Amino acid sequence: MSQKTKLHNPRLESAGLDSWIVRLFEDIDEHNLPWLSALSRRCEQVFGDALIDLVPSYTTLLVVFDPLMVSPAEARALISRILADLEPDDGAHAGEIHELPTWYDPSVGPELSRVARQAGMAVSDVIDAHSQQVYRVFALGFAPGFAFMGLTDPRLECGRLDTPRRRVPPGSVAMAGRQTAAYPTGTPGGWNLLGRTNASLFDRTRKGFSLLNVGDQVRFVPVSREEFERGGGDTTPMEPLA
Repeated sequence: MSQKTKLHNPRLESAGLDSWIVRLFEDIDEHNLPWLSALSRRCEQVFGDALIDLVPSYTTLLVVFDPLMVSPAEARALISRILADLEPDDGAHAGEIHELPTWYDPSVGPELSRVARQAGMAVSDVIDAHSQQVYRVFALGFAPGFAFMGLTDPRLECGRLDTPRRRVPPGSVAMAGRQTAAYPTGTPGGWNLLGRTNASLFDRTRKGFSLLNVGDQVRFVPVSREEFERGGGDTTPMEPLA
């Protein structure tokens, strides 16, 4: 996959009186990130105190501004000027690298067998394929600290569960489509669970709260049950789906 060298027809879509959605791409691609990172950085510089929030996703950036300081038309003009000469960020703006200790086991990853069956692979091969990949954090959302990461090995691609669980335990490592994630807190969820990490993904005493941020690189490192427990991991088995 080659690095994109220029943007093709970025679009601005109104999201209300105080925000614009900047749609840079149509497809999920790890090479979108340097562009989204550069756009975020330039918006911070250009909008200054008028900027309220920036919400990146796989292909877009939501720019939220103070309409008492900048009108929607002025905000659109500022973003258009940024896009006119935008260049992707280089490696100097790369995110942090994280290794998340992960216990892959059917007791905490009840969909391991399902993913293996769909892929025509052994469970051990699924674990190898998932853990050997280095993932990029494309977006944060759904729940505080929930990082959408990709792209997984195409052999592991799988749909969401037909019936979501009412509660997925914190630290659960999961997959859906070609995305992967680790649940930072106990929430409902319909992704395929492969295991559990003992990393603290969301902490209100941590600056920024979330361990993972857009642009970071993540690898899931397989550990034994004993290592998982020594690191404070919860080995409580999953309740079967009703």
